[in-house]
Amino acid sequence: GRKSMSDGTKPAVEEAGAGEQAATEQVVTPWDVEGDDGGIDYDKLIVQFGSSRIDERTLERWERVTGKPVHPWMKRGLFFSHRDINKILDCVEKKKPFYLYTGRGPSSEALHMGHLIPFMFTKWLQDTFNVPLVIQMTDDEKFLWKDLKLDEARRLTNENAKDIIAMGFDEKKTFIFSDLDYVGTMYPNIVRIQKNITANQVKGCFGFTGTHNIGQWAFPAIQAAPSFASSFPQIFGDEKKCKSIMCLIPCAIDQDPYFRMTRDVAGRLKLPKPALLHSKFFPALQGPKTKMSASNANSAIYVTDTAKQIKNKINKHAFSGGGETIEEHREKGANLDVDVPYQWLRFFQYDDAKVNEIATEYGSGRMLTGEVKKELIEVVQGMVAEHQAARKLVTDEIVQRFMAPRALEWTQIQSSEAATPAAQEASA
Repeated sequence: GRKSMSDGTKPAVEEAGAGEQAATEQVVTPWDVEGDDGGIDYDKLIVQFGSSRIDERTLERWERVTGKPVHPWMKRGLFFSHRDINKILDCVEKKKPFYLYTGRGPSSEALHMGHLIPFMFTKWLQDTFNVPLVIQMTDDEKFLWKDLKLDEARRLTNENAKDIIAMGFDEKKTFIFSDLDYVGTMYPNIVRIQKNITANQVKGCFGFTGTHNIGQWAFPAIQAAPSFASSFPQIFGDEKKCKSIMCLIPCAIDQDPYFRMTRDVAGRLKLPKPALLHSKFFPALQGPKTKMSASNANSAIYVTDTAKQIKNKINKHAFSGGGETIEEHREKGANLDVDVPYQWLRFFQYDDAKVNEIATEYGSGRMLTGEVKKELIEVVQGMVAEHQAARKLVTDEIVQRFMAPRALEWTQIQSSEAATPAAQEASA
């Protein structure tokens, strides 16, 4: 219903009515992420946003249905919240088609480690489910919000697409598109969405004011459109076919307001509501209260950094939860909740035994900050070197192939079971 539109997403100004707690009220919108002194309270966000926790039962069902282990990030609670993931698992069980949708706002030339997370996870989802994937490059959004010329926004789209392709997506199942180029095909859906959202709803959801330009007010409909299969006729066929095809969107929790709005509209358009998987924020090097900023070079490690830069940044800038002195550290241990090297290892070190050992040893004070940083430096240097090697091989011609509107392969519904009449009916 209506409630989900404004639930918990009032602009901070309105929340300040809550009196003294307003001083530390956490703000989470697509443009602003601020926790209180203890960082972001994710349990509170689930309640605030009205999403569901990814619990043990969900993880068990996921493994049962896919026949594959869940991603370490789901086990570790880094992807922690969802909307309708059970409906996606129903699709897998019934061999019904669905697709993945994620995106990137191309505001800087180089991606940092935080940007890689949704794409690493999406790549794993594509491999697990064997489904088509659409990736929206919101060059229009960045032009509307930032001091950026249109040509520069287009150029950044092309450069960022190379980084995304370098992560190993399957060309036969992946369509990357620039809003500036592709918007015509989506336009029928965009106007349907726009007709079903009032300015008051957008204001409640995103906190826009009279000083935002009208492109900004209209933009949420453009980010919503790829949630509906009929925005991609070359992939999914005519509108009748598209009516039953669900979409799964992996994203950081700050993007949720867009899709709360989209789910609200889907009901009115009689289209399937997109399902979501939400990740926690990836902490900036300087500490867990903020998300990384592409504009502060020391708050992040970029995929263009050299091995030496990575080592220096982690050693110099990574916020430590260890004791002020060795004595204090040995006595009290490290505060793992705020320790950035440990938090980063929970993302990038997939070996559970190693992560648990660090948690025990470092948390108790037996292991020192330097040792944890050393482990992290090795892991990140390895990942970045691998990424740089893969990106070197991505030519402009390969980018054009990924960005050409075309039919994609759907092995998911061409599996052996798909030959049965019932399965064919489900996929029709």
